[in-house]
Amino acid sequence: MTEPYTDQYAAALDEADPLRSLRGEYHVPRHGDGEQAYFVGNSLGLQPKSARAHVEDVLDKWAAEAVEAHFTGTTQWMPYHALLREPLARVVGAEPGEVVAMNSLTANLHFMMVSFYRPTRERPAILMEAGAFPSDRYALESQVRFHGFDPATDLIELEPDLPEGTFSMEAIARAIEEHGPRLALVLWPGVQYRSGQAFDVAEITRLGHAAGAVVGFDLAHAAGNLALRLHDDGPDFAVWCHYKYLNSGPGAVAGCFVHARHARTDRPRFAGWWGHDEATRFRMGPDFDPTPGAEGWQLSNPPILGLAPLRGSLELFDRVGMEALRAKSRSLTGYLETLIDQRLSDTLRIATPRDPAQRGAQLSLRVLEGRGLRGREAGRSLFESLGAQGVLGDWREPDVIRISPAPMYNSHADVLRFVRATEAWREGRA
Repeated sequence: MTEPYTDQYAAALDEADPLRSLRGEYHVPRHGDGEQAYFVGNSLGLQPKSARAHVEDVLDKWAAEAVEAHFTGTTQWMPYHALLREPLARVVGAEPGEVVAMNSLTANLHFMMVSFYRPTRERPAILMEAGAFPSDRYALESQVRFHGFDPATDLIELEPDLPEGTFSMEAIARAIEEHGPRLALVLWPGVQYRSGQAFDVAEITRLGHAAGAVVGFDLAHAAGNLALRLHDDGPDFAVWCHYKYLNSGPGAVAGCFVHARHARTDRPRFAGWWGHDEATRFRMGPDFDPTPGAEGWQLSNPPILGLAPLRGSLELFDRVGMEALRAKSRSLTGYLETLIDQRLSDTLRIATPRDPAQRGAQLSLRVLEGRGLRGREAGRSLFESLGAQGVLGDWREPDVIRISPAPMYNSHADVLRFVRATEAWREGRA
């Protein structure tokens, strides 16, 4: 049997991959005479080749028709956001009325908290993970302060209880039980950005609701990565971005989910005219009548040029489906794990859970030693060497290299290339 380390083995895996042609749908950055091995789709996904055509269509309509483009053709601008509704719902496992593309992730988090973080003196607290992405912590702390409470006591940050900074479900359950009578909100990631750990959305939702709390999720690293089931799992809301695994460009318009049980609600919200019921929106009346569902949280008319690349991306996701992408993702990370164990166990330590159900398309790696260096110094040295060899990963302080083989465009040959580039660094050949 051919060894996993060989070109033949990687080529056989790629030949058997039913999604192998998808790589040709993306612009892969060049390195020297070839392509990069690009493992940074968890930070900025590659550009779909179809994105340009969708953007140019908007520009052409603007040039030729100006304001009339709001009302003409199959891609008229007035209902343009509706073109994204169903494919976006399929990506995150929601009903079409539960999702909307709008704003940016942190803006959406704030808007959701206006409605769903309603602290009282008895229940002022938010439970989140320690080491969350800074923007989330800033948002949650500012919301606690805005409502007149003290983050020192009312922003509860659960510390990891497992090696490498990961969490057991038991620890999450204990924290929800312990703080339950004070919890107004549980806000948790779908995938923790530094460790790459994926969480059980359904179980966390169940635990939070049983404690009487609202439950929301930041799915920045989960949307387009995991096979989500938001409607069935039942969180109250979720937010995410589209520039990572959903490949929609830097600063892309973000996404938002509001469960169908809140489609019509008297919860307070910050209102804007595009959230008004579309049947009467243009009567320009003084009283706000929200559109049922997630679209009722919209403020302004959407940025059409910003939504255009997302259309191109979602067409590709619709073509293959999340289950097929998830199967390939498991194959890629499993192959990477095998090669690290066989060839680099004295150099790298995997910080992401070994259980494929507890991770997405990312392995977070800590460098043990190499070239006479240890810890962070070794990690920075390896990271810079990889980039010089055309293998692009992502560095996260204090000492993590994130390697994220995205199933849309990465191959098993890319994974083998990373391992060989790491060996070249360790042996002083690069």
